[in-house]
Amino acid sequence: MLTFYKTIDGGSMTEIEELETGCWISAVAPTEAEISKLETELNIDRDFIRSALDEEESSRIESEEDHTLIILDFPVAEKNEADNTFTYSTMPMGIIITDTNVVTVCITENSIIEDFSKGIVKNVRTQFKTRFVFCLMLRIAAKYLQFLKQIERIFNHVQKQLHKSMKNESLIQLLGLEKSLVYFSTSLKSTETVLEKLLRGRIIKLYDEDQELLEDVLV
Repeated sequence: MLTFYKTIDGGSMTEIEELETGCWISAVAPTEAEISKLETELNIDRDFIRSALDEEESSRIESEEDHTLIILDFPVAEKNEADNTFTYSTMPMGIIITDTNVVTVCITENSIIEDFSKGIVKNVRTQFKTRFVFCLMLRIAAKYLQFLKQIERIFNHVQKQLHKSMKNESLIQLLGLEKSLVYFSTSLKSTETVLEKLLRGRIIKLYDEDQELLEDVLV
């Protein structure tokens, strides 16, 4: 599905009907026809889009003459209704910067895209492409921190339960949390490499405010 958003006259995020210069295109599980539309109208390399739809794709950055692809892993929390526990993992998000627009490509709907499309994230302008991309990155970083705090709370709770009685369910939950942290650690290490490349300013031109924001993301 392709959805188009634009901040008009410095206002809130607004959904628009068609592609415009300065808008943000959100591509969630795009069809072949939608991929072709992006390829034709924005001259985006089809492989760039397909890379972002590969669950095994790791964080990286690739640049061509007229557009840049950034792939970052973002954290995901899934609730298991059977035992009311959470499983944490990561999924790739492709961010494609063209001469006129920013395109995000995701396999599924997610809270990062929803936060921007619903206007929860304030003071963003789709026309300022570099800054908009760094705001996306900062939101991803904040989501990692949010989930890490949740994992810490769950870990402390399970640890107390284990002190009372050794239960298989608690041990299994601890193993699940450990697996989640491995996912996060692996993703963040590759993300750090991408951010450091961006910080050098050779791939995307950085303005002073952009550099400060990117440094915040890296921290």
